[in-house]
Amino acid sequence: MVRVYSTEHGEHCKECSHPSTRCICANLKNIEQEANVYLERQIKGRRGKPVVIISGLPHDRPGLKKIARKLKSKCGVGGAVDRNTIIIQGDKRDLLKQQLESMGYKVKISGG
Repeated sequence: MVRVYSTEHGEHCKECSHPSTRCICANLKNIEQEANVYLERQIKGRRGKPVVIISGLPHDRPGLKKIARKLKSKCGVGGAVDRNTIIIQGDKRDLLKQQLESMGYKVKISGG
């Protein structure tokens, strides 16, 4: 018998969707404040077209996809999530830095 819906755990946190007794929001906020996010510009292997690679974000894949969606819409460009990094098309490092800092991350620009 497959259980489709269960009220076994009671209420769920609206932020992380975990049961209220096992909420991880406070831990994530501490990790986000301590994490360094790096913005690196690359053109190698992309026919001379620049991209910005964002690494160091302390999130799993669904969290990275949400952040990537916000950043792509703010910059008006395309991009993708690859492994633990976000790839944004174009050289938008300054705008990305402003957006990530407004989200509460410490941002460092690395590379050329």
